[in-house]
Parts: sequence; structure tokens; C-alpha cells
Amino acid sequence: MTVWFITGASRGFGLEITREALGRGHGVVATARNPQALLDAFPDAGDRLLAVTVDVGDPAQVDAAVDAAVDHFGRVDVLVNNAGRGLVGSVEETSDAEIRAIFDVNVFGLLAVTRAVLPHMRAQGSGLVVNLSSVGGFVAWPGWGVYAATKFAVEALSEAMTHELAPLGIRSVAVEPGPFRTNFLDGSSLVFTETVIEDYASTSGAARSWATDTNYGQQGDPVKAAKIIVDLADREDLPERIQLGANAFDDVAVKLKRTAHDQAAWRTVSLSADFDA
Repeated sequence: MTVWFITGASRGFGLEITREALGRGHGVVATARNPQALLDAFPDAGDRLLAVTVDVGDPAQVDAAVDAAVDHFGRVDVLVNNAGRGLVGSVEETSDAEIRAIFDVNVFGLLAVTRAVLPHMRAQGSGLVVNLSSVGGFVAWPGWGVYAATKFAVEALSEAMTHELAPLGIRSVAVEPGPFRTNFLDGSSLVFTETVIEDYASTSGAARSWATDTNYGQQGDPVKAAKIIVDLADREDLPERIQLGANAFDDVAVKLKRTAHDQAAWRTVSLSADFDA
């Protein structure tokens, strides 16, 4: 039995990953602000499900949850850093408080959970860290700049951990979903900046409209995504990052092509900065 520790497990990707892992007979430590919702969703899971109250912004709750996981199961094999939130607004429209709030969850919360789990994985000499990033962790669009900044940070942390942890027998991978039919675009997960500047109507304003119009019409299937993510635990050939869904795959491919074009066009200027140029 593999033991999974999943943050933000009461809805969206977290709920579907929990469902898939339990369905395969694994043990799951599922964290949420309201763990009763998990017990209600999986009434027959028995002691294979440990539902724990966790606000990832509260280090004491994080540490207590990891301790409870090890007490209950004896180990943590897979950490899924799934808890997160979204924010839409131009960079100028976004207040300091709004920026700090989303970084507290998407970045500092992820770091707190990871730091709490890794000592146990190091002691085991094995483990897998799955960091739920986003295609927005590789490509940034108008209106999503601050959200993308949090996911770019997740990508950097995950990529570094891939190489830091490999000698210790621990793996790390960043998962980059595109738009999936979860509740991510609901007001419970996604907020719009309080400040609205008319000059950004065609950029961040269009992003707000897209979020409202697309809600529950996204192309991605979260059940299929959950199966892919749970499958990762059995793969030896993990990449540093993997896109989920055609939108994510295509957007990353377009950016890679654009970056390659820019490098070729500016190669001489770039290389001229060295002493021996």
C-alpha cells in the first residue's frame, strides 16, 4: 500500500486524486479546511483515509498533520502539493494584500508542507513529491501575472528539488494542467482584484470575462488527470514537468518555439556580454 499525503483534498484535483488513490487500495492522508467533507465523500474508506484539518498557511497545523500521518500509517510515500487559489487582475491592479494572500497559499504553504514531509522521506530513503503547478507556471498571460508568478515559483522549487532529492532516493515532478472542469474558476477558489482600471479592459478585463464565461466548460477532464497523477508514482522515467491537456501542451510548445526564435535572433548580442567576446 502506498501512502499519499494530499493537500486541498476536499474538491477539484485534490478530491479526484484522493478518490483514485483510495480506489486503488492506497492509504490517503487528505487535508482540507473542512475534513468532514472528505469523510462524507468516502464513507467506506475506513482507516485507509485519514482526514485532517489543515490550513497550509498555518505551520502548526501542517506539522500536526504530518505527525498524525506518520503515527497512523508509519510513512508518507507521495506528497501531492495541490492546495492553491487563483487571482485575476493586471499587475498594476493587484494590491499588496492580494499578492501576499495568494503567495501565502500557493508558495509559502507549499513550502511549509514540503519541509514538514521531506525529513520523513529522507529517513525512508524514498518518496515522490508532486507539485501541482499550472501551464501558468510556464506561460503567463495578461490578467494572470501574479497568479503565474506563484506558479513560476512552484516550477523553480520543483525543478531544484528534482536534482536536490535525487541522490537521496526521492523524486519530484511539476504537473502543469491547463483549464480543467473543476471549481477552480468559482469564487471559492478564484478571486478578481478589487481595483479595476479601465485602461486594462482589453487585457485583464478580458481575462475576467474568460474566467466567468468558461467556468465548468473547460476542456480538461479532472478524473483522467487524477489517474495520470496517481500513475506517476509507479513511473521511473519522470520528467521535470509534465503538461496535462491539449491547451497546456500547445501553449508550452508555442512558448518554447517563441523562445528559440528570440535566442536565435539575439544570440550575437547575448554572447557579446562575456569578457572574451
